[in-house]
Amino acid sequence: MKPWLTKNTISAESRELFWLALPLAGAQLSQSATGFVDTVMMGRLGSESLAAGGLCATYFVALLLLGGAVVAAVSPLAAEAYGANNPQRVGAVNRQGLWLALLLSFPIAVLIWHGDAVLSRTGQSAEMLDLGRPYLRAIALGYLPGVGFAALKSTVSALSRPRPIILIMLGGMLINMTLNYALTLGKFGLPQLGLAGIGWASTISLWSMFGAIALYILRQSSLRPYALLSHLHRFDPKLFRELVRIGLPIGILAAIEVGLFTVTTFLIGQLGTVPLAAHQVALQTAAVTFTIPLGISFATTVLVGQRLGQRQFPLAKLAGYLGIGMGSLFMAIMALIFWLMPETIVSLYIDVRDPANREVVELAKKLLWVAAMFQLVDGIQVTATGALRGLKDTQVPMLIGLLAYWGVGLTSGYWLGIHAGLGAVGLWWGLALGLTVAAIILPWRFSRANPLKLEEGLASSGS
Repeated sequence: MKPWLTKNTISAESRELFWLALPLAGAQLSQSATGFVDTVMMGRLGSESLAAGGLCATYFVALLLLGGAVVAAVSPLAAEAYGANNPQRVGAVNRQGLWLALLLSFPIAVLIWHGDAVLSRTGQSAEMLDLGRPYLRAIALGYLPGVGFAALKSTVSALSRPRPIILIMLGGMLINMTLNYALTLGKFGLPQLGLAGIGWASTISLWSMFGAIALYILRQSSLRPYALLSHLHRFDPKLFRELVRIGLPIGILAAIEVGLFTVTTFLIGQLGTVPLAAHQVALQTAAVTFTIPLGISFATTVLVGQRLGQRQFPLAKLAGYLGIGMGSLFMAIMALIFWLMPETIVSLYIDVRDPANREVVELAKKLLWVAAMFQLVDGIQVTATGALRGLKDTQVPMLIGLLAYWGVGLTSGYWLGIHAGLGAVGLWWGLALGLTVAAIILPWRFSRANPLKLEEGLASSGS
């Protein structure tokens, strides 16, 4: 055993990663719970609204994840600066992250506002787009605070302060749930807005979370040395370019991965309302479980980045391996639940006893069985990506994602689902194959990573 790799070291790093990951994973789960509630409310409006709302929600979430992934470059840079005890650089990174969020938001919000025109080019029916248009117009106004919150969240977590994040996101979830119910169904004297009400609830929730985290930063005296929200007018071209250099591949990788699921959704949408409704149930369920390893991935990025800033290179490598193991263990448990309890899961969304829903229920169960197959590999690939991100290794993972998700996943899914006639089930097997390839290559990449002579170690690592 290497001198720095002791039982006490592994135990200490595991505890630190766990307590950092727990609130971040909980925060991601609360965000996913919002999507779950949205889906349930869409289901109460009928199968057509569930299909149309699910399609438009997938489009919005894909673009929100894209913007949030690009500004996530704040996390490794801020974590490294924090580990190196450089508060001025932490503040500068945060300011440029907000600039990046602002510049991204305006053109993408326009794409969301006119999302019906974009989606019409993917072969979706006019009736479905007419149903979804009010939702898109309402939720487009929440894109800016959504990406701004992602930037500030990345900085706060990089400073090892994840607990306020989960509290803020839980508050946002409660606001969303309450307004969702009230505006969708017309309760408490508010107008009945249907799908538009779901969009407005999300927009108000996103603005609330952005305001809350900004207020937290301003009121915390311990954060004042970092000057996170001071001199926001200052634009640093050099640091901004560094953020873009790291963040753009992260965003492209997110777009590639989310694009795999989004294009699959579009293809299933062409198969009819029943496959699309079943797909929405299975996809939303998989999205809920994915939030936990995603939170672990964020924590892994922070811990690897902090150890890099402290120049404790072997511990940076150890943190990455621990993150991959933690994410894999959780998703293995989720795979068993998917496999053993598919009808129970489907019953959370729609009435499984209603004969009118029988086709949707049966197809959703089959899709959940396929989803069970890729839970483990999904946990491996996302945490391995987080570990590499902590090392600021983002360009090669982007290429790996392109190969795995589009070269293997989308190609095989299209062939199985469309050409081989397996429909939605074949398209979901394509998702499983793509994620499996990523889960093999990304951990191998991390194991080979040696940008700062990680294998040499430092005497302080073992002390």
